[in-house]
Amino acid sequence: MRSEARVPGALLLLLGALCVGARGPGPEPDQALQPPPGWVSIGRAGADEALSLTFALRQQNLQQLQKLVQDVSDPDSARYGKYLSLEDVAALIRPSTLTFTTVHEWLQAGGAHDCQTVITEDFLTCQMTVQQAEQLLPGAEFHHFINYQKETRVVRSPSPYSLPEALAAHVDFVGGLHRFPPTSFLQQRRKSQDSRNIHLGVTPAVIRKKYNLTAQDVGSGTLNNSQACAQFLEQYFHESDLEEFMKLFGKSFPHKDSVSRVIGQQGEGRAGLEASLDVEYLMSTGANISTWVYSNPGRHEAQEPFLQWLLVLSNESSLPLVHTVSYGDDEDSLSTAYLLRVNTELMKAAARGLTLLFASGDSGAGCLSGPKGNVFRPSFPASSPYVTTVGGTAFKNPFLIVEEMVDYISGGGFSNIFPRPEYQDKAVSQFLNSSTKLPPSRCYNSSGRAYPDVAALSDGYWVVSNHVPIPWVSGTSASTPVFGGILSLVNEQRLLKGRPPLGFLNPRLYKMQGLGLFDVTVGCHMACIFDEELGGQGFCSRPGWDPVTGWGTPNYPALLKALLDP
Repeated sequence: MRSEARVPGALLLLLGALCVGARGPGPEPDQALQPPPGWVSIGRAGADEALSLTFALRQQNLQQLQKLVQDVSDPDSARYGKYLSLEDVAALIRPSTLTFTTVHEWLQAGGAHDCQTVITEDFLTCQMTVQQAEQLLPGAEFHHFINYQKETRVVRSPSPYSLPEALAAHVDFVGGLHRFPPTSFLQQRRKSQDSRNIHLGVTPAVIRKKYNLTAQDVGSGTLNNSQACAQFLEQYFHESDLEEFMKLFGKSFPHKDSVSRVIGQQGEGRAGLEASLDVEYLMSTGANISTWVYSNPGRHEAQEPFLQWLLVLSNESSLPLVHTVSYGDDEDSLSTAYLLRVNTELMKAAARGLTLLFASGDSGAGCLSGPKGNVFRPSFPASSPYVTTVGGTAFKNPFLIVEEMVDYISGGGFSNIFPRPEYQDKAVSQFLNSSTKLPPSRCYNSSGRAYPDVAALSDGYWVVSNHVPIPWVSGTSASTPVFGGILSLVNEQRLLKGRPPLGFLNPRLYKMQGLGLFDVTVGCHMACIFDEELGGQGFCSRPGWDPVTGWGTPNYPALLKALLDP
């Protein structure tokens, strides 16, 4: 927490005005208030129930931060690889003293207590009662919501909140009111058996053979190299499942049988299939590399677990170099204020040299009904210009290790919020100008950030969870840790040569124009399956970059060569 300073008399007068002054519209007027499918209200929260709310404080020097990210991530820049420390980032974007003190004192005057901040001082998380929160944030009305399928409860407000007008310049949004826990991109797809073959499914041996990883392509175990995956919604992994998985499927390469660190709460209940998948395959491609698991259960009923993960990143000076996240939300379900601020948090990670990979989603181009007909529905954070987004592929012959085609579920498309970044302008323009069959222009924003950037197999994985080997696990939840582990191997070799870690990959990736990747040129993904004009089809792959599989899937030896220097 920032040390307490004496509050000037003028500021005390301002704070008094805040308590009784005019109220303006909330900072999130476009936030969707309807709970996602599966969540139902079971009644009002009691006035004395405890809440934990997070206030995102307005940051400074964001244009300067954006320029620094471009410089440290562009291999043609003199600043390439000269990443900022967390302390450097904090000094650059830290909110003004007026912002911090105004918000903090307003919260204290409203009865909030135990307010905690982070090193960057751009978040304040405070404890308060429901009654205090509803008085501080007029319009908010907290209810208990339950998802019976996931056996999870949260407290949320199905009505918008407002803030004093004098706070509008100091607060980006308030976390813990509206957004529900993120969705995992994971599914099980049963396949029919071919009478001429026994389909064993995708295992680490299949992945390593397809992407040309030898038994020697593992971490050295001697470097300060590490990788991580993030888990949400009380998804836990079990060390015993990891051990059993490696006994079954890890015989052909050196590997670790346990994770190095768990950040957050690790529950003792049943293992989650998503958590088991992420850990087992991140540690299969990024074999023998120190692996951390960020556990963000969202157990406190008023907190947003994805926001909690971002707070951890803003409060630790030493972090793993590669992070994979297999969760996301529909872009249109989130307020613009929230999207822009989370994008800034991802930019901060890029400035520090972290490589963040997000799954592209499992709904193809998505579908949203609007007044002018169906439109595509982009996913976030997949649509952020500061992450590397991973799509999905499948074998052309599901029983053989052969060329890949589009997995029809692979998420991809164009953001409706973030403009197309300069690093991908040439590739995306070429796709749009050369494709012979594009969906109707009304369906997507062709000037938006396009994704995914890369892809990997997403179909038919074996996973061990709760001591049971489970087949046919599919989704970009699988392709994301696979690609992340391979980038960790590249980092290993860069560190051995005294090079900086890869950091934010996209500016370099798009300059490579597919070098080191298997181009995927067959197949289309789904979109609006009941739309007769679309015929259930979104975008289709083609040579080069496309919004279904990006630049393609990894060919490790060639990718290593392309990324090793400088």
